[in-house]
Amino acid sequence: MKFTLGIALNPLDQLAALARTAEECGFSAIALPDSIFFAEQVGAKYPYTPDGSRFWTGETPWADPMVLAAALGAVTERIRFYTQVLKLGPRHPVLLARQIGSVAALTGNRFGLGVGLGWNPEEAQWCGTPFAERAGRSDEAIEVLRLILGGGMVEYHGKHFDFGRLQMSPAPTAPVPIYVGGHTEPALRRAARVSDGWTSAMIRLEDLRSIVTRLAELRADYGRADEPFEIQAVCIDAPGLDGFRRQADAGVTDAIVMPWMVKGSGPEAPLTVKQDAIRRFADHIIGPLS
Repeated sequence: MKFTLGIALNPLDQLAALARTAEECGFSAIALPDSIFFAEQVGAKYPYTPDGSRFWTGETPWADPMVLAAALGAVTERIRFYTQVLKLGPRHPVLLARQIGSVAALTGNRFGLGVGLGWNPEEAQWCGTPFAERAGRSDEAIEVLRLILGGGMVEYHGKHFDFGRLQMSPAPTAPVPIYVGGHTEPALRRAARVSDGWTSAMIRLEDLRSIVTRLAELRADYGRADEPFEIQAVCIDAPGLDGFRRQADAGVTDAIVMPWMVKGSGPEAPLTVKQDAIRRFADHIIGPLS
């Protein structure tokens, strides 16, 4: 099992130090969160809290994940970065391909793209994209991204995106993995059909087991059962060494964690508290499981 450090909601001036500490302690990756803006009123409930409320405010700091990947890549050497997850619906894939290719080049192919449709109607509408068409747009966007990032002169003619022959350089020298998020049946089908892995929001182990089983069924239906496939999980009820062993037994390949939260420290905690928590986690969890 691999371990990824989650950094959502933390002060931006702590992130470089957290990334370096995670790298020193054997973490595999940093999970980069995404929020385009905070709308005062939203037309949908947040899908991953019991009451649909958001657990952040308009003052919560968010860096653009592509910019953040490049910045953290510049102060580290080995650790990888992936978005968890980037909202694909509001973004145009041609411009996004330009960003991904640049980040892949600048980080030495240490970048992966985790994507979701986006749950917030305002983020889509106020960025000029139709929220109701986000599923179809996202399916085509993934096709466009793989096409452009594959290198060479390409063209695409779809329902939502249409362009003539173009080339972006430099193209990544290794494929950029694409992970798909979401807990619904359409999201699981998309992950099984077109992605290199599935990534969760906050989830309980029992639900996680059910989803992993369903993904295996769907991947078999699509003829992809023998292909490598990541299961990235934010499991909220299986902590400790035994809990991570149970997650691995359930099929998790990459556990996304915030070690300082185990002792009740939140985003506002001092940097040294978080770094000490990362080091304890490496000693007590990563070491014994490696």
